[in-house]
Amino acid sequence: MPKHGKKYNNSKSKVDSNLKVQVKDGVKLALETAYAKFDENVDVAVRLGVNPKYADQMVRGAVSLPHGLGKDVRVVAFCKGEKEAEAREAGADEVGGEELIEKIKEGWLEFDKAVATPDMMALVGKIGRVLGPRGLMPNAKTGTVTFDLGNAIRELKAGKVEFKVDKAGIVHAPLGKVSFGPEKILENLKALVETLQKLKPSSAKGTYFKGIALSTTMGPGVRIDSSSLKGTID
Repeated sequence: MPKHGKKYNNSKSKVDSNLKVQVKDGVKLALETAYAKFDENVDVAVRLGVNPKYADQMVRGAVSLPHGLGKDVRVVAFCKGEKEAEAREAGADEVGGEELIEKIKEGWLEFDKAVATPDMMALVGKIGRVLGPRGLMPNAKTGTVTFDLGNAIRELKAGKVEFKVDKAGIVHAPLGKVSFGPEKILENLKALVETLQKLKPSSAKGTYFKGIALSTTMGPGVRIDSSSLKGTID
């Protein structure tokens, strides 16, 4: 068992790991457990009642958080011609085609998100083994493969979050910073939950939201009563 410091243990003492709390109380409690000197991130893990090994139960998408993420998101755009000017105007940090792909092949990965026009995907596919495992591969399902580069880039810069259920049926997503306060974190969570609800596979039976937990970068997890989510999305 790993040993934790005094600050973590003091923070953990505020949380009963066997108890599930109402979502509003859970958000407040998660923020109260933050103890680091820096502005910690707030993350959520949502366990869904799906079996990702079946293609028709794969939950994947994106959500534009109303209050963003509180950080600068570095975006690259794979495009050519007049689309390069559109991408730069929208705020892309790096823009290009084959030369940008070669730069990434050589090991450059100083970006957080990537977008591409559909006609570039054959070339982008050549670095799929580099981008894919890092969650950086543009995908039409999340709106990052599109000819509307300007809008896609602005949404990512503003805090659009992509998510994909993992093999255990869990969706992990960031919700912002501790400094946002409970109200903004709750509204970001609400936006994510509403999006997940809309993406519920028709083949998924039984309880859809099986479990949810909030945590800050350094703090312990706070378990949320999934039934209280109903009041959040109403």
